Amino acid sequence: MELLANIIGMFGTALVVGTYFMLQLDHLDAKGLAYNVCNLLGAILLLISLLVHFNLASFVIELFWIAASLVGLYRFYQRRRN
Repeated sequence: MELLANIIGMFGTALVVGTYFMLQLDHLDAKGLAYNVCNLLGAILLLISLLVHFNLASFVIELFWIAASLVGLYRFYQRRRN
């Protein structure tokens, strides 16, 4: 179970860090769908890994990361509607 949690956490880390790196290289738009979905999935994967290797500070930041990504997705779809 610990190995699986580590693998899931590393995928989450790769998604969050990779997404941020792509943003810095101007390959992603911070208001775009891909950026927000990748951040959301990365944070969820990290949160799953934290269920095995719990750390309160990391858990809280992932909750905020998920909330920020959901706000970004909501705003993305609102812009597309209008």
